[in-house]
Amino acid sequence: METVDVIIPVYKPDSGFLTLMERLLAQTVPVNQIILMNTEQKYWDRLLYGTTLERRAHNITVKHLSKREFDHGRTRNHGVKLSKADVFMMMTQDAIPANEYLIERLLAHLRQENVAVAYARQLPTKDSGEIERYTRAFNYPAKSCVKAKEDLPKLGIKTFFCSNVCAAYDRETFDRLGGFVNHTIFNEDMIYAAKAVEADCQIAYAADACVYHSHDYTHRQQFHRNFDLGVSQAEHPEVFAKYPSESEGIRMVKGLVAYLKKNGRKNKIPYVIIQSAFKYAGYLCGKHYRRLPRRLVVAMASNKEYFR
Repeated sequence: METVDVIIPVYKPDSGFLTLMERLLAQTVPVNQIILMNTEQKYWDRLLYGTTLERRAHNITVKHLSKREFDHGRTRNHGVKLSKADVFMMMTQDAIPANEYLIERLLAHLRQENVAVAYARQLPTKDSGEIERYTRAFNYPAKSCVKAKEDLPKLGIKTFFCSNVCAAYDRETFDRLGGFVNHTIFNEDMIYAAKAVEADCQIAYAADACVYHSHDYTHRQQFHRNFDLGVSQAEHPEVFAKYPSESEGIRMVKGLVAYLKKNGRKNKIPYVIIQSAFKYAGYLCGKHYRRLPRRLVVAMASNKEYFR
């Protein structure tokens, strides 16, 4: 039987992280090893004080690193090197499995022919607003699919869409393709997916494998997040130049506005327009960050350590 490890970058974990760990330990497919790439040990020690997690879960490996050492690509690659499993799952600390079948269902999709990675459906949390709920449904619909090179003319950049919030990777394929890009501010998952598609592999979206994960970001947070997104696209034109993401963003905003009108929530439309302006401004600044003063770039970035 193939083995499965779970790799999670961790930073300032809260009680929700303990829920994630409990649900991982209750999966129908047992986790061989949980590898935690923890940034700043003091936050980890603070969370575990008074808990029995480490005594109850003997398959947890914790690797501590400083904030300056963290990188979205390199840190995850380091976690993979600590794994000997046939399959590894990438997760984020705020993704909560919806049930005990998450790993089982991801594996079923991953084991389709020539699939390099299978990513889970992200459901909104109970306290999410309707705008975030629409966004999750737009990006993570109820129907599974498999995406390949022949889908590029129709799907464009959506062909490469993949999320390390929760995704299972075939280890042999991952090693053969060279893993994640080592230094990136964002989008290590999509950059890898693009490489896999170009190598004639496929990307599976597993709509029946679900995690709860959503954020109601402020306008300022959306700006910073989209600045990082723009930087990653500027630094990887081999992926994003041919298939720009602007049209997909416009399609989502138009759909959201139509949804609000249909459901009698026209009062929310000005908020959506302002939010979209912040997103696009951040994205444009990120795309052209090389033309900006370094101090301004650091101020605009969400991941400020990337530029230090």
